[in-house]
Amino acid sequence: MTLSPIPRPEAADKPEAVPYENIAVLGAGAWGTALALVAGQAGRAVRLWGRNAEDVATIAKTGCNLRYLPGIDLPASIRATSDMAQALDGADCVLMVTPSVTLREICRKVAPHIAPGAPVVLCAKGIETGSGKLLSEVASEELPGHPVGALSGPTFAREVALNYPTAATLAFPFAQADRRAPRAAPASRLALSLGSESFRPYVSDDLVGVEVAGAVKNVIAIACGMMTGAGYAENTRASLITWGIAEMMTMAEALGGRRETIAGLSGIGDLTLTCSSTTSRNMHFGAQLGSGIERRNVFQGNPVVIEGEVGAISVIDLADRIGIDMPVSRAVHDILHEGANLRETFAALWARPITGENKFLNLALEHPAAG
Repeated sequence: MTLSPIPRPEAADKPEAVPYENIAVLGAGAWGTALALVAGQAGRAVRLWGRNAEDVATIAKTGCNLRYLPGIDLPASIRATSDMAQALDGADCVLMVTPSVTLREICRKVAPHIAPGAPVVLCAKGIETGSGKLLSEVASEELPGHPVGALSGPTFAREVALNYPTAATLAFPFAQADRRAPRAAPASRLALSLGSESFRPYVSDDLVGVEVAGAVKNVIAIACGMMTGAGYAENTRASLITWGIAEMMTMAEALGGRRETIAGLSGIGDLTLTCSSTTSRNMHFGAQLGSGIERRNVFQGNPVVIEGEVGAISVIDLADRIGIDMPVSRAVHDILHEGANLRETFAALWARPITGENKFLNLALEHPAAG
């Protein structure tokens, strides 16, 4: 007797991936404005919220963010406001693009106005100082009942706003229902909501790995900047990037993420970009310190948010809590927050015991340069 083949589900049986049509972008800096442009160019209705009423009024009047993205016109589909309730009215998805140190505060302001079940996408990078919690944990605590994910990758804001081809990762935890119908999962719907000819999202279910990569890469970028400013060159930066990848993998794995996530856009992609150009605030900050400029005088004394500066504290605090070694991140921490000498600290980094590059090779030799 010949058995009939098991029928395969027809495409019509698969839930359709439906984009979110109304998106609130919270944070009217360069990256928030660039993401508002991405969503607008993908055909979405966008509300762009900023806490500075004067800046927001200028955006609304001129159709341009003169402070952070001068010369780039915003489409009419983007409406700017400094009123949180107005920004969230009718929004079926929220992009949080405020600094990591303000995330808990902003979430509390969002809570009374966000639509039930609307997904929240974290677009800043870091670990909460003091608690050692990933930003998704913070958002989930303050906004229970809302799917929380992250957008990360090699994305300089101005290049994104200028429609230069860019790829990024959208990560959300996948529940069993999401795995049965992945096209209808929040990450998939968001990928459709933001995807365009110039912006290519990828979907990930490893939120922990993506978040760890984003937090650690800012610290490693400061290290690369410091060594560049101190007069070192390409060999040195390549070593720091490689060690930074290892530190990302170690922390991600220890927290339940996957090492292979670090090989993607949110890991190697973002780290390589951030460590290779002073367009990165973190690298530029490190380069100024490495060249001998005092902390109070970097960026000509202007207040600039440097995620990796605060991040160095939270990354090392978390590393100590979970018992892992992150020598490059610790070097940056000690220079920034313990008054350690830059050249001596990095010399000690190079003089660590010689070990096998493969972690399965059990070897440790005292380095000839060790004091």
